[in-house]
Amino acid sequence: MTDTVEQLLRRIETLEGEAEVRRLQARYMFLCDTPCPEFGVADDAHRIDLIMDLYAEDAVWEGVGEYYDGQFGRLDGQAAIRAHFERFWSPDRDPRLVLNAHYLTAEQIRVDGDTAAGQWIHIQPWLFSDGTSLLRSSRLNNAFRRVDGHWKITRTRTENVFVAPLRPDFAESFPAASVLMRP
Repeated sequence: MTDTVEQLLRRIETLEGEAEVRRLQARYMFLCDTPCPEFGVADDAHRIDLIMDLYAEDAVWEGVGEYYDGQFGRLDGQAAIRAHFERFWSPDRDPRLVLNAHYLTAEQIRVDGDTAAGQWIHIQPWLFSDGTSLLRSSRLNNAFRRVDGHWKITRTRTENVFVAPLRPDFAESFPAASVLMRP
């Protein structure tokens, strides 16, 4: 009986870990969408703070492969990852990003105690303030660790699948700000 209970507890912990990793990855993508749909996010600095709360102190963010090596490279630790996002959402960036949404598919999550790995394919349309636009798809191979009872991202690793131009101003109607989560 004791063995059965222990096996069931391990299975429950694994299922709960998978659910937490899924929520963590989805929250990251949600916070990276533009306009940011999270209610109460005052500006991109606040958005970056919320994203950084998802990462472990020793996390790595890297773009790999022939397309992403030169574009993103490797960032070690929270300070380097924060600087990457600060450049991305810089108020001086021109053209600025006005629309982007992340769609995740082909999920695979494996939990092993307090660590986990997950793979996804994601696709996202981008629209910039000058009307230029593109459709990007990447494969993700991310790692996670439970830190003080909470799952954190320890590695974001992305490889390009494709980048394709979209017609200028492909989205004819989109909000300047999201009100989705407003009470």
